[in-house]
Amino acid sequence: MIDDERFVQHVADRLAGLPGVRAVALGGSRGSATHRPDSDWDVALYYRGGFDAGNLRGLGWPGEVVDPGAWGPLFDGGAWLQIDERPVDVHYRDLDVVEHQLAEARAGRFDWQPLTFHLAGMPGYMLLAELATGRVLRGELDVPEYPDALREQAPGRWWRFAALTLDYTRGNHARFGRVAETAGALAQASCQAAHAVCAARGTWVTNEKRLLESAGLRGVDEVLAEPGTGPDGLVAAVDRVRERCAAAVRAAGGVPDAR
Repeated sequence: MIDDERFVQHVADRLAGLPGVRAVALGGSRGSATHRPDSDWDVALYYRGGFDAGNLRGLGWPGEVVDPGAWGPLFDGGAWLQIDERPVDVHYRDLDVVEHQLAEARAGRFDWQPLTFHLAGMPGYMLLAELATGRVLRGELDVPEYPDALREQAPGRWWRFAALTLDYTRGNHARFGRVAETAGALAQASCQAAHAVCAARGTWVTNEKRLLESAGLRGVDEVLAEPGTGPDGLVAAVDRVRERCAAAVRAAGGVPDAR
């Protein structure tokens, strides 16, 4: 087995040679040099004017390859592959979409997409976060700074998501003793509030794996561990999560009147 650097350069060469591909970048923990020895490889190919997944299949790497758009308008599509006995996730990134999301972020706006494995969903500026925290291997890509307008506008929007989730959960699930619904909604609201905190700080977020830690909200675990199964206990759990989330958002300077 070749060493890691030769491996990733080999993968980058093959991907960069596919029709339509303008750049290749290494993301995830490998791109930010925070990986473990057993971490997988997240590689993004940036294309312009369309991409034919059949060309990726034609490289002959074992695994599953989906067409562009299969994972939604923002996350696009990609592949789960085994290359030289290493697990590699390939993500398609349409440069027209990335540039649109950058323009939106600079205007203080962002699109949002429900996404598997993401409790709070995917904000469009996550595409920018990948650029800012990854490593360009082939081609040229603009690495954006965190837009000031996004820092001003995104926290309030995320806090509204969180507050609405908490209000609905308290009145429609917790007070009726619905444990599963309450627990799930509290986890979602905590991630929404964590996005508000990170946006206020100008901290890029690429996924939710360390989102609560980054926002100082890991303490929500204590609430979810012992919510009780009766209505009173569940309502109290909702109120405690709200207190923790609102305090974190206020401390970050995102929404002064968060409550």
